[in-house]
Amino acid sequence: MPIVKPEQLVALQRSPEGIRNLCILAHVDHGKTSLTDALIATNGIISPKLAGKIRYLDSRPDEQLRGITMESSAISLYFSMLRRSAPNSEPEEKEYLINLIDSPGHIDFSSEVSTASRLCDGAVVLVDAVEGVCSQTVTVLRQTWVEHMKPILVINKMDRLITELKFTPLEAYIHLRTLLEQVNAVLGSFFQGERMEEDFNWRERVDERIAAAAAKEQERAEKENTNGANSVSMDTDSMDSGTNEFEEKDDEDIYFAPERNNVIFSSAIDGWAFTVRQFASLYEKKLGIKRTAMEKVLWGEFYLDTKTKKVLAAKHLKGRNLKPMFVQLVLEQIWNVYEATIGGDKGTGDPAMSDKITKSLNIKLQPHVLRSKDRKVVLTTIFGQWLPLSTALLVSVIESLPSPSAAQESRLPALIDASPGADHVDPVVRNAMIKSKTSEEDPVVVYVSKMMSVPESELPENKRRTGAMTGEEARVMGRRKREEIAKARTLEEAVEGASSVNSVTDAVEATTLDDGGDEEEKPADPERLIGFARIYSGKLSVGDSVYVLPPKFSAAHPHNAPEPVKITVTALYLLMGRSLEPLKSVQAGVIFGIGGLEGHILKSGTLSSQLEGSVNLAGVNMGSKPIVRVALEPENPAHLEKMIQGLKLLVQSDPCAEYEQFESGEHVLLTAGELHLERCLTDLRERFARCEIQAGEAIVPYRETIVRAEEMKPPANKELGRGAVIAVTTSKQVTIRLRVLPLPTEVTEFLGKNSGAIKCLYADRQAEEKGKKEDVSDSISDQDDDDLEVVGSTKVLSMDEFKTQLQATFKEIKGQRDVWINAVDQITAFGPRRSGPNILIDNTEDSICGRFLRETILEKAKQTTGDTLQPRDFADKISYAFQIATAQGPLCNEPVQGLAVFLEEVAINLSADDESSSRDHLGRLTGEVIKSMQQGIKDGFLDWSPRLLLAMYSCEVQSSTEALGRVYDVLTRRRGRVLSESMKEGTPFYSILSLLPVAESFGFAEEIRKRTSGAAAPQLIFAGYEILDEDPFWVPFTEDDLEDLGELADKENIAKRYMDKVRVRKGLMVAGRKLVKDAEKQKTLKR
Repeated sequence: MPIVKPEQLVALQRSPEGIRNLCILAHVDHGKTSLTDALIATNGIISPKLAGKIRYLDSRPDEQLRGITMESSAISLYFSMLRRSAPNSEPEEKEYLINLIDSPGHIDFSSEVSTASRLCDGAVVLVDAVEGVCSQTVTVLRQTWVEHMKPILVINKMDRLITELKFTPLEAYIHLRTLLEQVNAVLGSFFQGERMEEDFNWRERVDERIAAAAAKEQERAEKENTNGANSVSMDTDSMDSGTNEFEEKDDEDIYFAPERNNVIFSSAIDGWAFTVRQFASLYEKKLGIKRTAMEKVLWGEFYLDTKTKKVLAAKHLKGRNLKPMFVQLVLEQIWNVYEATIGGDKGTGDPAMSDKITKSLNIKLQPHVLRSKDRKVVLTTIFGQWLPLSTALLVSVIESLPSPSAAQESRLPALIDASPGADHVDPVVRNAMIKSKTSEEDPVVVYVSKMMSVPESELPENKRRTGAMTGEEARVMGRRKREEIAKARTLEEAVEGASSVNSVTDAVEATTLDDGGDEEEKPADPERLIGFARIYSGKLSVGDSVYVLPPKFSAAHPHNAPEPVKITVTALYLLMGRSLEPLKSVQAGVIFGIGGLEGHILKSGTLSSQLEGSVNLAGVNMGSKPIVRVALEPENPAHLEKMIQGLKLLVQSDPCAEYEQFESGEHVLLTAGELHLERCLTDLRERFARCEIQAGEAIVPYRETIVRAEEMKPPANKELGRGAVIAVTTSKQVTIRLRVLPLPTEVTEFLGKNSGAIKCLYADRQAEEKGKKEDVSDSISDQDDDDLEVVGSTKVLSMDEFKTQLQATFKEIKGQRDVWINAVDQITAFGPRRSGPNILIDNTEDSICGRFLRETILEKAKQTTGDTLQPRDFADKISYAFQIATAQGPLCNEPVQGLAVFLEEVAINLSADDESSSRDHLGRLTGEVIKSMQQGIKDGFLDWSPRLLLAMYSCEVQSSTEALGRVYDVLTRRRGRVLSESMKEGTPFYSILSLLPVAESFGFAEEIRKRTSGAAAPQLIFAGYEILDEDPFWVPFTEDDLEDLGELADKENIAKRYMDKVRVRKGLMVAGRKLVKDAEKQKTLKR
């Protein structure tokens, strides 16, 4: 293959029409990197013989070791092909630049997929021909739908249908047709969901117009009775025009169909691929059918009559047993090649048949290929000349996927409209981005999707150029060589003919000590951060100054804190997989690397040449949130500062990893899963911190709640009822009466899904109180790391919508309606962190704490403050105590959910002597009230039956029939619960869907691979929290339980085990824990 020089690729960047930006997306182990290898081989970067084996873009050692991709990597490729500018014109050679991004398929690295997809215009979606549609396949298809990318489907690993499943061509065709229907069903579900939402929005708009028209008509009728008929006709016309606005969308173009040239059949490991169009061209002359007509009938229920050479539909068969054309003309030819090369009982094929095939295809095999003992070499050589993978894929990419200018015109309007302050975006900036303008006068807009870490020695400016050395370099090298030779001779002479020991000692010192000193003085190779970016408009050159827009930047308030910083671009790079090439400038539509952003962009950001009216593109959905937390510490305490600096670098270079320091002083790393954690720790030890680091046991989040169980201990206060508490401060001057009740499940779920709306309402209230009319989105703080609820991408509700839906949710509750009848109007606060799924309800006569969903600023202004101390003075203290109590539950200091606290009475009991100066006691009583309120909520909580909620993974495992029993065995031992089991149609594989506690998931993937000998691999996706229906304080107290289990309860209490484990980690007291079991002298195991 000819080697493509970087200068050629740089020259092609200047013609946007010849650029294609695409990413390869698929489930893990579906062949993305092997497919990329075949494309890289066309540019002479690797040998075609090594394609599929070397995995060039897996540049990390752990990627090569595990055989999976962990980081998205980009490479620019050159491709030329003959194309006609007009139907009747002569074909001309045209050159293209393919910017290719290979992305991971493992769920732990889905954030890498999110960052890659925003930069690209099209996607190549791979599906394993045997495994079919998997969990990540649906995820990446949804990503292409959300980002409005145009996809191409590649059905990979077709060779497995022949070699593993032993399908006949007809069976393979039926299987492929079913697989295509499954993929299209996923796309159809996305279209249907969007269509229903649009229909709902359209109906709302029509109802509003009809109501407005009816109101206008009524006004006119009252004013002008004589013109009533005219007004009615006018309103009817306006309503008709409103109802005619909605247009049905055609979903025909969204589906994959081989006849549309957006489906490729391939085997990346054997190096072949084809489209229907290729075979249509092959059979065009032979059958005398035009290629365009042949493309339409080669896939589907169409049959070829070999006698008349006519194409028949299924209804014209008249009972004849004919094979579909795709089977007869395409699949049988592929099967014949496999049979001729690696078929037969011994896998040696049929040489005579092989010769016949090569002659008919006009293919010449070299003698060394024919003599090869490995028959796979003959197979790959035949396919490499007949149906090369790179040709089929790259031709489809160029013909089916849009250029950057065409893609930006269709994608960017929706992207800009969804950005913060979209109404204030400068029309010049908007037009330049949509039209993909490339001149130096146009505004520059660059989106940086992530920061990559590169060793300083690998930067182009620090690498020595290959080729002839300069005179100075040659002289230095010659001097070093002469010194080495002289030292070797001195040592040799001293050893052979020296009369004294001293001469030998001097010679040894002269050689060894100097050499050792050089090694010690060798400096460490520092890491440098480079932005992985795409430019949407204008032209960016080295030395240009641009603004770095912060994540919460809004065009409506460009100067809000934090103020955007102006930086100078220090370097631009062409991304070539494992290496970088320097660039002087880039223009719209190019994917590139950018230097000079260290310390200015954390994970992703936007660069702009102007501040006023700029657009913020940084809002990318990362797909998965970090759920696994680990405390870190250096083995050598002196390396603590190195570890902290390394953690900061790691967080910048990894789109999903997060770092926080707890109040206890722990340095905690948050990652998406076990595999992601391993990769982060490796990077930290070897690249960023460069010191030995100890990782503690994984910290798994829990939640605490209460339920109304059948068997509960008697209430603490029988007169007041269960959950009722009277809390008295230590000075006996303030008495608080409250009642704790479990919140209905429906309400808890509603509050969890709409935590964003509660935050907005609270921020809006805060802004009103401060008298500032600022953008609410700017004042909302980031969601806390602990708040890991599964929140759908629902729109943020307004105050009225939220209140209405919450009231409707309370009305749906069966039983105890009288308790919740006025609950919505009496809500004072949500917790924890003012947005959690717990509520504080003010049931006092004077409503001392106010109404969160009803009270206005005017009502609050009427509340006067007198000289004497009133219950209202403790309103904020009570609310604060509620936030603390729900943030740290009584079981193991984990956040609480599903709790309703009714504040019934607050009484102040001051003596007559103290009333004169009662306000002076407010400071002292503040702490007492907070402590008493917090303790009261805790006592009310424990009066019910407490429960732990476990963080759960949704686990999908694909397994063969032989390994099915071992998969169930591993799941059962780790307390997993199987939800469904289904057999993949046409394959011997089962798909098992189950729920697995996160606490039991560590080492799960490794164990299941070992037990099944690699036949099964799980995919774990965080699925929220599930209640563990077991009281951690339960002990046998009925006669039956005591008789069955005894006083010590032989049955293990799982909930208590989890609770005690967390309490030990946090340094809390563990009840019933015995350090000494026997009264004898304690001995160590060693003695």
